[in-house]
Amino acid sequence: MTANPMVPSAALVASVKAATHDVYDTAELQRQDAAHYMHPFTDHKALGERGVRVMVRGDGIYLWDSEGQKILDGMSGLWCVNVGYGRTSIADAVYRQMQTLPFYNSFFNTTNVPATRLAALLVEMSPPQFNHVFFTGSGSEANDTNLRMVRRYWDLKGQPQRHTVISRYNAYHGSTVAGAALGGMAGMHEQGGMIPGIEHIGQPNWVENGCGMSPDEFGIVAAGWLETKILEVGPDKVAAFIGEPVQGAGGVIIPPATYWPEIGRICDKYGVLLIADEVICGFGRLGTWFGSELMQIKPDLITFAKGVTSGYVPLGGVLVGDRVADVLIEEGGDFNHGFTYSGHPVACAAALENIRILIDERLVQQVAHDTGPYLKEKFAALMDHPLVGYADSCGFVAGLNLVRKKADVVHDCEFFDPDQGVGMLCRGYMFANGIIMRAVGERMIIAPPLVMTRAQIDEMIFKIRYCLEATLIDLQQRGWVV
Repeated sequence: MTANPMVPSAALVASVKAATHDVYDTAELQRQDAAHYMHPFTDHKALGERGVRVMVRGDGIYLWDSEGQKILDGMSGLWCVNVGYGRTSIADAVYRQMQTLPFYNSFFNTTNVPATRLAALLVEMSPPQFNHVFFTGSGSEANDTNLRMVRRYWDLKGQPQRHTVISRYNAYHGSTVAGAALGGMAGMHEQGGMIPGIEHIGQPNWVENGCGMSPDEFGIVAAGWLETKILEVGPDKVAAFIGEPVQGAGGVIIPPATYWPEIGRICDKYGVLLIADEVICGFGRLGTWFGSELMQIKPDLITFAKGVTSGYVPLGGVLVGDRVADVLIEEGGDFNHGFTYSGHPVACAAALENIRILIDERLVQQVAHDTGPYLKEKFAALMDHPLVGYADSCGFVAGLNLVRKKADVVHDCEFFDPDQGVGMLCRGYMFANGIIMRAVGERMIIAPPLVMTRAQIDEMIFKIRYCLEATLIDLQQRGWVV
């Protein structure tokens, strides 16, 4: 007899009921996960054999898993939980909006109150050239929007051949087809291919590419790669350059101070639009509302997501500068692009309350003038450890390079063979000892919640140092270091 598909099984009913209580059967959750849940950026066969960690609660800068382990979240979820976990006022704002208007679209000449208020607030917070906002559901969708906007802009300007967008190798701009193409991750390009009209240049990574140069000298050289690429493609064919103020997923690559001003000069010289992808750097992460302010970038478009709601509800968008917006509005007619959830009222309500917290608690100023400098001092002190060849930070992002043998100058250090997976080994010790620190190759990175106090920074640094020592002992036992 065929089972009635409309009648849930007893096991499913039990599972749903269990989800409403604070008692967790970790083994059963892992079984269900392995059987049904396909995760992002994951080797599913390996994950199924290992079993997932089940996160069940968050408060402040801490998480708890289903086994009761308390974990210091050094990555703000995924670069996004800027105001920390457990903010009941955001939950209350979301609940009130769900009771009032849980959803309506922004098509058909309609709007909603939270979306309109948020657009006005974001314009007030942003650099003066921005007076318009286009909402999306994520940063990936926002960068898809950027691609369509810049190509439409040049079409309207009578230069339809200007469709090429230049990005950087090892950059991350999302994982949709357009976002992955704009990004510079080779592993993503290998799965699904590329789309026409996207070019890449080297990243401003002084540790990897700046041997024999000061950081400022290297910044000019690295920016010059953009001009070389523009001339190679043809200035009359280049639409825009896109870059993160600080590259995040690529390993917290903090560019020299000379880099972005020179990028801006080159874009101005050739009339190229400049897109700042602020999905990570926005909303206080670098100690300014937008990383562009700190890095002296004057973008035409700003991509945002993550910190706009602290990740409580998905939301992204594009701040559209007057140069682009005026042409699209005055000359473009219908802009045939958008999403069901553009300007979602619940997401926008969450964003409004999240930004209120950032303002009222002065978290951006705190990162700029108090906890950010303190983190910089304490993180730099990790360079006294035998495994750390280089450590740097900017606001509330930081990274350190693991090396096999140290030297007075980082470029003279002896690096590990990437196939040894030393970064992931170190990451394992971090997770096992109650701290989340991400590994990008042999570079270990953090981006903690902006609410982190000095005492909690001390706690985090203590845990990092403890795990570095555990990693060193392991590597010595393997014979990989002397």
